[in-house]
Amino acid sequence: MPVGPLAGFTVGVTADRRADEQIKLLTGRGAECLHGPVIKTHALGSEDQIRVATEQILRNPPELVVLTTGLGVRGWLEAADAIQLGDELRVLLASVDLYARGPKATGALATADLDVAWIAPRARYDDIIDTLHERGIDGVRIAVQLDGAGANGLCDRLDEMGADVVRVPVYRWSLPGDTAAAERLIRATVERRVDALTFTAKPAVENYLEIAGFLGLADEVADALATDVVAFCVGPVCATGFTDDDIATPLVPEKHRLGAMVQQIARHFGTRGQDVELAGTHVRLQGRLMVFEDCGQAWLTDRERSILDVLLERPGVVRSKRELLQRVWHGSESDEHLVEVTVARLRQRLGTASDGIETVIRRGYRASAQ
Repeated sequence: MPVGPLAGFTVGVTADRRADEQIKLLTGRGAECLHGPVIKTHALGSEDQIRVATEQILRNPPELVVLTTGLGVRGWLEAADAIQLGDELRVLLASVDLYARGPKATGALATADLDVAWIAPRARYDDIIDTLHERGIDGVRIAVQLDGAGANGLCDRLDEMGADVVRVPVYRWSLPGDTAAAERLIRATVERRVDALTFTAKPAVENYLEIAGFLGLADEVADALATDVVAFCVGPVCATGFTDDDIATPLVPEKHRLGAMVQQIARHFGTRGQDVELAGTHVRLQGRLMVFEDCGQAWLTDRERSILDVLLERPGVVRSKRELLQRVWHGSESDEHLVEVTVARLRQRLGTASDGIETVIRRGYRASAQ
């Protein structure tokens, strides 16, 4: 029997940080994973930008501090410890209002025994801007822990509202130096060899789409995400990488955490299983996995599963080789012999249920329960 709700499904993982943890959670639920990191996280040296920014706010303390990411909070405190400023920084942070953008930054602050004055309800910079606008920040000194993309939109808006903004860089994001694995994942998306993609940061979404553009596959990726491949984003900010350009509508867990996203993936695909009768044999279809009533199992290729899906849409209805070629190969092939070979392999995998795929001479194929 399937070992988990994701058995038979393949999930593409785009993260670099915590990718091993994510893959372990997914494979523990039965998934196959294809790792194609589309983003690289670079820690900034503790002796340069972080030292300058930390010393600046220690000499002239801000009235409030905005913390944007859990990674940034942890990285800032660790870097401050490395330059012997950690104790002073913690005393300062305990004495001012701390504004957190979402649960990750909040969790990192709680771990450091620091109280949060306010949490952005949707984990978006717009929430922070609206709240600070209502508060009034003209002339107010504010320190902002930057995210990997620089949080430039947030800082620029605070500057426009008259705040004295101190930028605290901790890390930055970039494209990977080697994009080969990301390119393999993008091609797998276009070819529908993955059922889902996971994203844990908006720049990862942007990089994924940028690399797809480099490959000339932007339209094909958009089509896959609109039809067969489900995108999952860890939070609403991450999801705007798709929704701002109307490329896809990703699924986002209520709790914006990695574990919650994995649970959401398991729930989503846990409902995708299909029970069918083929030639009097009960077969459970789950992704690319078939489980027979005698508890035997067989794995289908993507083409085999796609052909079976088309035949099972309307059991008993004949599907021509030309239609199957168009539906399964999406117009990339014209040789109907490919359909014959794929159906033959499918029958081999079906074993005793193989008679459920019938050949109708000069017309095509159909699925039969009898």
